[in-house]
Amino acid sequence: MQQNILIVDDEEKIIEVLREYAEFENFSVDSASNGMEAVQKCNENKFDLVIMDVMMPKLDGFSAVKEIRKTSDVPVIMLSARGEEYDKLFGFELGVDDYVVKPFSPKEVMARVAAVLKRRNSALQAKKGMVYKFEGLEVDMEGRNVYVDGEKAELTPKEYELLFYMVKNKGKALSRETLLKDVWAFEFVGEDRTIDTHIKMLRSNLKQYRKFIITLRGHGYKFDA
Repeated sequence: MQQNILIVDDEEKIIEVLREYAEFENFSVDSASNGMEAVQKCNENKFDLVIMDVMMPKLDGFSAVKEIRKTSDVPVIMLSARGEEYDKLFGFELGVDDYVVKPFSPKEVMARVAAVLKRRNSALQAKKGMVYKFEGLEVDMEGRNVYVDGEKAELTPKEYELLFYMVKNKGKALSRETLLKDVWAFEFVGEDRTIDTHIKMLRSNLKQYRKFIITLRGHGYKFDA
């Protein structure tokens, strides 16, 4: 089945280049020139992935993702001329799946598209019928829900994927590099704070069951219930 991609950028040349490469890979492509148009199109259509620029008129990419996340967990790859760590972390906190700094190679963008979609498909297949319970913590893979003492926890899509991965690998020592590679699906050299930030937010949402996420000093983390 042909998959649908929405490309959002205020530079027509970038849209056309990415459209050419995406259509060559047999994707169906739609486009938008600003964040408001992107939100509207996501509300009206079902996309398998969104490629979103940050700096745009009317509504910037970060604000657009925030609006889209209210109704959809569609994978999002951000494009930005701003490569500062703060911008990347902010994007990941909003629930984006990847972050590409301009100027970029269209081939690299398409490789990241393939990696994100592959990971999403694998996660959907693995989630079917899986419900894990650890004392008062319940992780429902199929329903994509997490409950803390019966109360639903509000996690970002990336927090959920991180928890799912750690639960699936319960008892294993997971280095930061392994988490970046397997949860973010690409090499993110020198950005250990990305993992630490998400772990901090995840622990906060798990409340007293934060105890299950063990810090391995100088290495990474482990889910141990």
